[in-house]
Amino acid sequence: MSFVRWAAFVVPLVLLLGFLSGRSVPSGNQNAWYVALAKPAFTPPGWVFPVAWTLLYILIGFALAIALSARGAPLRVVGVVLFVAQFALNLAWTPLFFGAHRIGAALLVIALIFALSLATTWVFARFRPTAAALMLPYLAWLAFAGVLNWQIVRLNPNADTVVPAGGTSQILR
Repeated sequence: MSFVRWAAFVVPLVLLLGFLSGRSVPSGNQNAWYVALAKPAFTPPGWVFPVAWTLLYILIGFALAIALSARGAPLRVVGVVLFVAQFALNLAWTPLFFGAHRIGAALLVIALIFALSLATTWVFARFRPTAAALMLPYLAWLAFAGVLNWQIVRLNPNADTVVPAGGTSQILR
């Protein structure tokens, strides 16, 4: 029963925080600056991102709920701390990339998110393999997102100076 209570709290919380991060600045095709950037040919259509992130947030929310419900597991606290650290960075990525236009810094952040998520998955696997398995699609997406971010950096060496045609975009400073 502990898992159900944790899941009923954690999954909506992870979704809410992810939604708020995504809405903190105009992102994706709603962001004129991003639309003006050169992007690699393998960039998915805009609708894919909110769908993918919603599913991923649900999966990692359940992974966290499983970990939190593992009372007495020796690595539980370590796994939860690692999860919170990677998730905090995850929430910071959208404002950094889309709001501040700091695509190089965002690439470093996504590398840190991946490393912390990999560590989280490894720790979860030591006491709740199901929680680790639920993290695997997230790791795969982070790897893809990292490559996409890297290609955007490569294709747009002056991304912070890009001015979209016919308007301005929101910049966080």
